[in-house]
Amino acid sequence: MTNHQGSKHYKRNPLEMTICPMNPLHAQEICSWTYESPYHIYNWPAWEHMQKDGIEFGDPVLRAAQYTAVIDNQQQLIGYAQFFPIAGVTRLGLGIIPALCGQGLGPAFTRLIVAEARRRAPENEIDLEVLTWNTRAVRTYEQAGFHIADTYPHPKSDLCSDCYCMVYEPSEHHRG
Repeated sequence: MTNHQGSKHYKRNPLEMTICPMNPLHAQEICSWTYESPYHIYNWPAWEHMQKDGIEFGDPVLRAAQYTAVIDNQQQLIGYAQFFPIAGVTRLGLGIIPALCGQGLGPAFTRLIVAEARRRAPENEIDLEVLTWNTRAVRTYEQAGFHIADTYPHPKSDLCSDCYCMVYEPSEHHRG
């Protein structure tokens, strides 16, 4: 049996992905996702709680301004992105449905979100934060064109962990 991974015809990630506005049904579905430990810290609160308290995409104005859904060619939700504006920077937040984690989709998923961030604010630097222990995500972001620029305590003190600030650096290999 021949392994064609080196071939330019081999499609490691044949899943087609599209970015679209995040609607309340997408948001509600994201709140139902359950990540296994230690990734469970990325689980969102219940949708009803997020709506009542106006937390993140539970706030319709913030959802429209900063959040998008990522869907496949069957219109199924596979992930989401946040485009958080900071002076001269677009900070990304992103998540993929737990069933697709570890399937090799991450770099293409991340590059799609980077392309949208560049479209929205081409003059901005693009960065993201990731907990230092999350080596799976760090590796994914490096494959998508990010590099570690800084390390500091995570802003949410209850996590008791350091995080990396990773900055996107476009190259011919990562353009997209």
